[in-house]
Amino acid sequence: MKLYSNEIVFRGHPDKVCDQISDAILDECLRQDENSRCGIEVMGGKNQIFITGEITSKAHINVEKITKRVLKEVGYRTNYKIIDNLGKQSLDIALGTNEEVGGAGDNGMMFGYATKDTKECLPTAMVILQRLSHNYDQLRKKDRRFLPDGKAQITGIYDKDNKLIKIKTFTICYQNTEKERKETDQILINLCNEICNHFHIKVEEYLINPTGRFEIGGFDSDAGLTGRKIVVDSYQSFAPVGGGAFSGKDPTKVDRSGAYKAREIAKKILQSKEDYNWCSVQLSYAIGIEQPLAIYIETNKGNMEATKDLYEECKVKNIIKDLNLKHICYEEKARFGHFED
Repeated sequence: MKLYSNEIVFRGHPDKVCDQISDAILDECLRQDENSRCGIEVMGGKNQIFITGEITSKAHINVEKITKRVLKEVGYRTNYKIIDNLGKQSLDIALGTNEEVGGAGDNGMMFGYATKDTKECLPTAMVILQRLSHNYDQLRKKDRRFLPDGKAQITGIYDKDNKLIKIKTFTICYQNTEKERKETDQILINLCNEICNHFHIKVEEYLINPTGRFEIGGFDSDAGLTGRKIVVDSYQSFAPVGGGAFSGKDPTKVDRSGAYKAREIAKKILQSKEDYNWCSVQLSYAIGIEQPLAIYIETNKGNMEATKDLYEECKVKNIIKDLNLKHICYEEKARFGHFED
């Protein structure tokens, strides 16, 4: 037996709000021009939201309007000073990523992971937290005592095969009006118990707002930054992650598209044999080069050698076409984690 922890941040967490703004701007660029090249970074705090990075696109976008729409939907006030500092993509980078060349938009390594623990092919504790995050967002829309910001953490008891046996401590920090706290705390406990019961998991103890109070939240209490939750966005520490953020990046940026592709490969491999319980895939790319430099595959039964066909399948152009990456809602993926399935 061992103890292991993982966490999620709610949609209204300052970092996740920045992710959503980055991806909302990206979505609008791709909607108007599917060949848009974007690397959009957002920082919020102290009554200001600073938007920077690069966009090369035929799209005509209203950055302030998009930002305020996201803020309103998340549950934030919208009277922040919004600073638009966006520029154009470097011409040197564009040489390797245009339609004729079709190379990777950056160097880097990406990871994909899958496990048979759940139908989502994700760890059980991770799915529990994702469901909590979804439900919390719906709860705060219906009950004004619940406010947008928050996060949750599971410290689980695992067996020798890394299966979740029981939750030792379920920690929830949620922004609220601090009115009728006993009642709102119990609503969250009941919600978590309902989710955990679905997986036949018992919770030994809850820690709810351990400091005792959480009324001031969001950009009024903390700064937010695009890409600061890359572990939460991917596998919540159950598997390795690459060094690059997802949000604000168009599909030529392999930080995002490579990670999505690696996840698809891991799921296919996992489903190919009954005795595979989990699979981890690493892809690596060089900027301007279409084909990956390396593909490393590891399972609970050992390492696997990547085939030539798999290298062809993992070309940047093939990834974008195969996964239809130009035509999905990235803002939606940024809300609760990119691998929910």
